[in-house]
Amino acid sequence: MTPSAHQDTFARDNLPPRETWPELVFSRPELQYPERLNCADAFLEVHVREGRGGRSCIVSPTESLTYAELQDRVNRIANVLTKELGLVPGGRVLLRSANNPMMVACYLAVLKAGGIVVATMPLLRAREIAYPVEKARIALALCDARLADEMRKAEPLCDSLERVVYWGTHDDLGLETLMENASPEFEAVDTAADDVCLIGFTSGTTGEPKGTMHFHRDMLAICDAYGKNVLRAEPDDRFIGSPPLAFTFGLGGIVLFPLRIGASTVLLEKAGPNELLPAIHEHRASVVFTAPTAYRAMLPRLPEFDVSCLRKCVSAGEPLPKATFEAWHEATGLALMDGIGATEMLHIFIASPEEEIRPGATGRPVPGYEAKVIDSDGLELPPGSVGRLAVRGPTGCRYLADERQTKYVERGWNITGDTYLMDEDGYFWYQARSDDMIVSSGYNIAGPEVEAALLTHPIVAECGVVGAPDEERGMIVRAYVVLREGESADAATAKLLQEHVKREIAPYKYPRSIVFVDALPKTQTGKLQRFALRRQASEEAAR
Repeated sequence: MTPSAHQDTFARDNLPPRETWPELVFSRPELQYPERLNCADAFLEVHVREGRGGRSCIVSPTESLTYAELQDRVNRIANVLTKELGLVPGGRVLLRSANNPMMVACYLAVLKAGGIVVATMPLLRAREIAYPVEKARIALALCDARLADEMRKAEPLCDSLERVVYWGTHDDLGLETLMENASPEFEAVDTAADDVCLIGFTSGTTGEPKGTMHFHRDMLAICDAYGKNVLRAEPDDRFIGSPPLAFTFGLGGIVLFPLRIGASTVLLEKAGPNELLPAIHEHRASVVFTAPTAYRAMLPRLPEFDVSCLRKCVSAGEPLPKATFEAWHEATGLALMDGIGATEMLHIFIASPEEEIRPGATGRPVPGYEAKVIDSDGLELPPGSVGRLAVRGPTGCRYLADERQTKYVERGWNITGDTYLMDEDGYFWYQARSDDMIVSSGYNIAGPEVEAALLTHPIVAECGVVGAPDEERGMIVRAYVVLREGESADAATAKLLQEHVKREIAPYKYPRSIVFVDALPKTQTGKLQRFALRRQASEEAAR
């Protein structure tokens, strides 16, 4: 590793042992980076330096900023951090906010000052906030004042947290007041390309969150691999999306990708389907990032809005059902760009540009990444075989002081926990999370495949499918179903859905048990928590 600029060495001290890292591959010219770089320069400074400071950068319902205006704000915050709040290179800063311009300014200011960002979902409660604070030994937090209640409840739970500074308070101790007296000039800290700049905590789909450690060069690599070679957006594009910036899908999709190419982005604090569609219409957004469930929910309201401005629609965060792909394409003429990413990898590593999309397939490895399907012993399987997904490239898993590092990385490859099939043409077809595979009477049944079949029925709003213990079959397929408003949650409806699934996929895969629920357990990023459903199914079987 390159000599670090970090005075606070916590991050480097708590990287996993080097022999447990995945192999990092920099196989393409665009992925060659100097030994020293501060990624804030590439996302902000370069545009002002090269005469693009007057270009639109961030648009929101309350304010809009050019690149030069954002630079001024970032520099003032960086000066506050280093001269007033005691941040030294390598120090961790907790950020708490919805998606808005101030959140982005704080994010870039921490990076520019050589600090390490730990961003959290706005809806987290006190104990959920305290976990990353203690795990990453965070001393300083910057927080939107509207989120003060839970932040204050979290403070007594955090031994390491020394100070919280709020913005939006307009008082003498608020961030804006401190910024007024700060200089608008700040030179980026001369960080190493492999200095940690972000600790992203996983969303908890499989249990206790893990802190994933990312370098300055990683922030550029996802832009120069996926952004440059697959997304292929242009400086005149306007990005928009729903994922929170604390979710690396959102960070890349609606901040890093546009800023890397000098484009603009629309930030919405509320970006559900009912807010996203009118915002696309109003702001003439051309690139959208959201989850499959959001695209499905937006379909009925498409005729109400002019979305002819859209050029590219990216879907990730969970599997994209073919039915959703086809319905969106029929309604808009646009192909949903599916992709799989991971917090451990920072962003998407398998996807295809529009002209290479095969509906139902996730895609092929993003240029700069390699992927293969392996068996339980780590041996590569031939095309057409179902097995575990392994991937490597310019980014990779490095958990913060976590023994699970050796479970995620095997023989230099990142093992994502997904079950895939690769066809003869190198396209990867999602089967299930590795722990979502249901074995019933000797048959392997992928829960997400059953979910996709159920979602093709118009009365199903949402569903989650897991294996439930069964004395006769070992496991049976159980579906937890949220019906659309006005539908009857009775035995006749369950029978209707079972017969529907039998028509959609192999009959042996149908859910022998259907439980109607008002809501499904989800993470703060909106992902279905199948582990919670599996636990519920086990508890129900034990009664």
